[in-house]
Amino acid sequence: MKAFGKILGLVLLGLLLIIVALGFALSHLFDPNDYKDEIRQIARDKAHIELTLNGDIGWSLFPWLGLELHDASVATLTAPDQPFADLQMLGLSVRVLPLLRKEVQMSDVRVEGLNLHLTRDKDGRGNWEDIGKPAPAAPGTETAATDSTKPAAADTASQPIKLDIDSLTVNNARVEYSDELTGKQFSAESIQLSTGPVHEATSIPVKLTAFLGTNQPVMRVKTELDGKLRFDRVLKRYQLEDMKIVGEASGEPLQGKTMNFSASGQLLVDMAANVAEWSSLKISANQLRALGELKANSLDKTPQISGGLSIAQLDLAKFLDSIGQPLPTMAPGSLSKFELVTQLSATPTSVSFDDLKLNLDDSTFNGRIAVEDFAKQALRIQLKGDTFDADRYLPPKSAESNGAKAARQAEVQGSEASALTASGDSPLPDAPTKSGWSTTKIIPVERLKTLDLNADISFGQLTLSKLPIQNAALKANSKDGVLTLENLSGSLYKGTFAANGSLNVQPVLPVVKLQTRITSVPVEKILQSQGQTSPVTGLLTLNSNVTGSGNSQSALIQSLNGTASFALNNGALLNANIEQQLCKAISTLNRKTLSGAPLGKDTPFNELKGSLVFRNGVASNQDLVVRIPGLSVKGDGDIDLRVLGMDYRIGITIEGDTRPMPDPACQVGKNFVGIELPLRCRGPLELGAKACRLDKEGLGKVAVKAAGNKLSEKLEEKLGDKVSPELKDALKGLFKR
Repeated sequence: MKAFGKILGLVLLGLLLIIVALGFALSHLFDPNDYKDEIRQIARDKAHIELTLNGDIGWSLFPWLGLELHDASVATLTAPDQPFADLQMLGLSVRVLPLLRKEVQMSDVRVEGLNLHLTRDKDGRGNWEDIGKPAPAAPGTETAATDSTKPAAADTASQPIKLDIDSLTVNNARVEYSDELTGKQFSAESIQLSTGPVHEATSIPVKLTAFLGTNQPVMRVKTELDGKLRFDRVLKRYQLEDMKIVGEASGEPLQGKTMNFSASGQLLVDMAANVAEWSSLKISANQLRALGELKANSLDKTPQISGGLSIAQLDLAKFLDSIGQPLPTMAPGSLSKFELVTQLSATPTSVSFDDLKLNLDDSTFNGRIAVEDFAKQALRIQLKGDTFDADRYLPPKSAESNGAKAARQAEVQGSEASALTASGDSPLPDAPTKSGWSTTKIIPVERLKTLDLNADISFGQLTLSKLPIQNAALKANSKDGVLTLENLSGSLYKGTFAANGSLNVQPVLPVVKLQTRITSVPVEKILQSQGQTSPVTGLLTLNSNVTGSGNSQSALIQSLNGTASFALNNGALLNANIEQQLCKAISTLNRKTLSGAPLGKDTPFNELKGSLVFRNGVASNQDLVVRIPGLSVKGDGDIDLRVLGMDYRIGITIEGDTRPMPDPACQVGKNFVGIELPLRCRGPLELGAKACRLDKEGLGKVAVKAAGNKLSEKLEEKLGDKVSPELKDALKGLFKR
């Protein structure tokens, strides 16, 4: 037995020496470069590719089956003269004996200068789609029939080949993709890939660097990836542990700025379960820092992404500026504090931020923000906030607007300086001619044409146009160029405010429609909030329905049309004692001099009401009624909103002096009871009652009527019952016309 074992050992040793000698002889005496044509033909027949070997082929047989290619390229058989891949050198070697056990044990695998060119033509066909397909048959050539009834080869349910590679190195590789239909191009250049030993179910160190680029838009990204790759082909699980990506981006979207970014965490892809996870997620981009956890389901269908995301507090305005997206000028400090925590869900076409908590400057919001369709820009907003000052985020007024306002202010001041409010002896101020409205475009027409919006927002307090609206609610939607304000309402200075309307940007000139309802709001508070001096006080109730067209304040005011009704209760005309002016008029008619000191500077009233009709920026009123103790006031005239001027006539009917101690010169005789005394108001609207004067022309008519009353009284005394009633009425009527 020992001899037999010894003989068997010698035989095996002899066979091994023969195999080694044969491998040595083949590798040294056989030159594969002599068989390039045969190799190309085998590549055509078996792999259905066009292989071009411009360089030398090096090889070894045992104990390593080695191969080294230089200056080679690959093309499809349908376009053999258009290679889609070429390389400078490919070197690899495989142990021979483990191959018999279906184990791939390789030494270092090196790829130098790989260039991969992928294109899609104008018909949408890619040059890679014919890889592995046989060449088209020549006309008249019969194709061997395929026996479709032949049973398929039995599936050998064997274990997959085991991989054992010392390392993989790729140097200076390039991948380029271009689409002739869209003109888009993508490239990955200077690709450097290196790994540690590649073994299944073990952590494989991986390092990858590349320069990425696109042409639409022009972008350039330098990126580097580090991590440990682990894979299990049986379970179809792939992990990238301790993954970290760092890089730097620049290009057209960044407007000459640079963005430094990084991302890290643990990645898992389970193809058997069709799920993927990114845990311990950390992302940074310039000043932005974010943490989160993401999970994707249904990878084999439409991926569904869910998870949590938290963005640490940052100066949002500075961050956006650092990535080339500067915001319009706002109030100092706006968007300096931004912080967000949310649950995220997304698909390839949508994203939703649910259970959102957003801190923005001094405001806090809770709710949901979603983009339901990226292509349609379908934005959905449901938020509830505590306080929000919308004015601080609006751009400041333009220089043109400020200039127009300054010119108008100068005109108003000039009119006010010429008005002697106390005596009322000065002439009426001139009608204003300067407009304070801006001609700067205020409506983003192109943006609104594509906006698909549905918003439902509420606020504990909303500051809008300097008005503090309590418990404000805003509902709006936009579709196909029509922005609809369904509701904007709330409490305003203990009164209520509500508005609805629409903005249509489809016509050449945008069209605005607006309905407002204001109930019991102090009018002086509204005017004071706008930086204007109020000429009147009182609780305002207003209903309006107006339309306008244009893309500036000036154009909208000039095209303003519609109606409005208003009532002002429990108010007063400030800096205008109408009673004092009436006393002066009455003393003139009585031919007496006022002996008492001037009364208070204001004129209180119980109610002031009327309606307005707007025609091309001019508001006409024909039914003004004011209830003042002892007086009845009616008025009519126009308010020119284009220049904020008024031309108004007021008729005051004396109902009796209710003061306990009236001035003798101001006593109302029975001849003046029921007589309407005229006032005329003309000038800038800001002057209010300061622009009103006694209408002397109308006063002459009053004197005639008063004389007629007195003569009628004398006729009554003289004629008594001596003439018929018809004759007496005719005589009185002569003096009352």
